[in-house]
Amino acid sequence: MAVMDDGADVLLCPVAQPEDEASVDVLWMREALAEAEAAADAGDVPVGAVIVDAAGAVLARGRNRRELDQDPTGHAEVDALRAAARRLGRWRLEGATVYATLEPCPMCAGALVNARIARLVYGCPDPKAGAVDTLFAIGRDTRLNHRFEVTSGVLADECAALLRAFFAKLRTAAAKR
Repeated sequence: MAVMDDGADVLLCPVAQPEDEASVDVLWMREALAEAEAAADAGDVPVGAVIVDAAGAVLARGRNRRELDQDPTGHAEVDALRAAARRLGRWRLEGATVYATLEPCPMCAGALVNARIARLVYGCPDPKAGAVDTLFAIGRDTRLNHRFEVTSGVLADECAALLRAFFAKLRTAAAKR
């Protein structure tokens, strides 16, 4: 692991990284899942995000922080976008790929458009708020000023299982009250 001047870790793809895009996507989605697990451990909905630049270096990591920060915009993607923009000293994240464990909501999908990312890879769909494929096509809508490539379903079962377990635990705790 390399260390940036600001002391933050930057994880580079292994030297013997997989040749195919699907294997690289799995590698980075596992990193996003680790962020989602950390969110759950902190009592927040387990959604994680990792932003990787075109060279294969992690620009930022994010996780849901709505409960922790009492912030309605405390979504994993927004957390990661803010950190990546701070690290680079600019809001445009051209060439970057965002890995998110859950299909982004309208707010997050709009933020991805505004950040000018190149690609989004997400794990499981969000039937209630998914704004990239499920309810809307933000990110591919030709009426918008920027569009990005979308790959869905990477480690979808693992991403969904983490969410199901989190909400089952909440329901069990609520039933005991």
